[in-house]
Amino acid sequence: MFFFTPRLFTTVAPTCSSPSNQIKTFLSKGLYYQILQLFTQLHFSAHSSIPFLLPSVIRASSSAQSHAFATQLHCFALKTAYHSEAVVSNSIITMYAKFSDVESARQVFDTSSHRDPITWNSLINCYLQNGCFEEALEVLKDVYFHGLVPKPELLASVVSVCGRKIGSRRIGRQIHALVVVDERIGHSVFLSTAFLDFYFRCDDYLMALRVFDGMEVKNEVSWTAMISGCIANQDYDGAFACFRAMQAEGVFPNRVTSIALLQACAAPGFLKHGKEIHGYAFRRGFESCSTFSSALINMYCHCGESLHLAELIFEGSCCRDVVLWSSVIGSYSRRGDSHRALELFNKMRSEETEPNHVTLLAVISACTNISSLKCGCGLHGHVFKCGFSFSISVGNALINMYAKCGCLDGSRKIFLEMWNRDSVTWSSLINAYGLHGCGKQALQLFYEMRERGVKPDAITILAVLSACNHAGLVAEGQQIFKQVNADCKIPLTIEHYACLVDLLGRSGKLEDALEILRTMPMKPSARVWSSLVSACKLHGRLDIAEMLAPHLIRSEPNNTGNYTLLNMIYAEHGHWLDTEQVRKAMKLQRLMKCYGFSRIEAGDESF
Repeated sequence: MFFFTPRLFTTVAPTCSSPSNQIKTFLSKGLYYQILQLFTQLHFSAHSSIPFLLPSVIRASSSAQSHAFATQLHCFALKTAYHSEAVVSNSIITMYAKFSDVESARQVFDTSSHRDPITWNSLINCYLQNGCFEEALEVLKDVYFHGLVPKPELLASVVSVCGRKIGSRRIGRQIHALVVVDERIGHSVFLSTAFLDFYFRCDDYLMALRVFDGMEVKNEVSWTAMISGCIANQDYDGAFACFRAMQAEGVFPNRVTSIALLQACAAPGFLKHGKEIHGYAFRRGFESCSTFSSALINMYCHCGESLHLAELIFEGSCCRDVVLWSSVIGSYSRRGDSHRALELFNKMRSEETEPNHVTLLAVISACTNISSLKCGCGLHGHVFKCGFSFSISVGNALINMYAKCGCLDGSRKIFLEMWNRDSVTWSSLINAYGLHGCGKQALQLFYEMRERGVKPDAITILAVLSACNHAGLVAEGQQIFKQVNADCKIPLTIEHYACLVDLLGRSGKLEDALEILRTMPMKPSARVWSSLVSACKLHGRLDIAEMLAPHLIRSEPNNTGNYTLLNMIYAEHGHWLDTEQVRKAMKLQRLMKCYGFSRIEAGDESF
């Protein structure tokens, strides 16, 4: 929008109030384009109040994301020499920060003749907003060395970034030490809350408690940060204790506090608290908020017996936005009720609510769970039509979906069509090759991944080992495991050891598998014992199976599959008394054998 166009005048209604009051009113209501139009009118009439209005108009141009108008305002300020005023230059720096034009903001700062503390703050915030953390720290040092005292709000912004940036946590502690030592930096509840959140992000629970206890003033944001920190550390009792203490001190929990607590209520044994918060929110009027409703649905869906309450909340919501739809669809998909998730997705589309990438990930997961290639292909078409095919997370989910639905070519095509690939993308296709028994292709892709400079992670290694297991590539699997173990860069988990044990066991190297079992640095899981016993059955080693049987039963005493496996081993070797004892043990524990089901798609029908 260009303010040298007089035909824009007609959109602003005449009024008797001053231009300054009009602009304040427009700003409070978010009517930024009306401000730009009003300023255009004032400019052509050479109004005397233009210099005083310029900072507000610059702010409106950046909020309206009108880059052309904002640039013209900067030119106008240079032409009229208004840029020499600190308040104007500060506004221009902030404006360029919102347009992510860091170089222009720095140029304005360097050419400013008068720099007040707000000028320095504006440049530091510009760097922080645009991910230039190192540059922000350099300017912060300059502020301190010039004898200026940084504002607590500015330090709080820097500390918040330190908490999210892993390599910068030492700097956050240094800033805390500076605040303690330098008495010129005033105490602020905002800064103290930032330190509280910082220490929780650093997993320093005790230091976070010390910061919280030392706060003279605690507002609802401080209490919410403390509650969120307790929940992040799985201290749910501590979170509810803070919730009660907060109210005892006369601070009323807000909507954000309630949403944070609902995360804890999804844990076993906390449903009663969740219902109490639901009632509190109803009395306080939070229930109508779609974000709170989504949190409630998520909580009730995690508690299996309360699924009907989630349905009631969803059906009773007057405003079903994409967040609410995504929450309920994702909840059903995670619970394994994929058909209901797909029904809700179709209903969402019929109500003309456009899905986002979160919704699509949940629906792709539902298609994967039921191995429905027909639904998956239809959904892929919708993803392409909506423009979400450029999303890395959606592409990764589609690779996994096609692989598990039996279409390896589909997975390969998605991989080749993706412009940007992360380690998950490569791991997904490696896993796809493994599932279809293409071990050599999986290894070739793994080596190509490393050649292209993509660092494999623990999931990648597990996918490669699994591919070697499915294809019987014993030597290759052992070599990769030894290399990763020797490098010590990727931590090997119980899943990696279980995969190696299964690989050795299937190939008949039972002694090597037992040696891995004896030397592994963690306690064997049920899968490890089950893999070894299955290998004994495969290779007829009843002697080893009998030795491992007690360990297998103790690892999962309520798993009928373990008893069935032992029963089959004894039956194959004609040990009928042992077979009868296993059946009696199952009867005593009231264990019933679970039956498997197959699903086949033929045309438009499923069997």
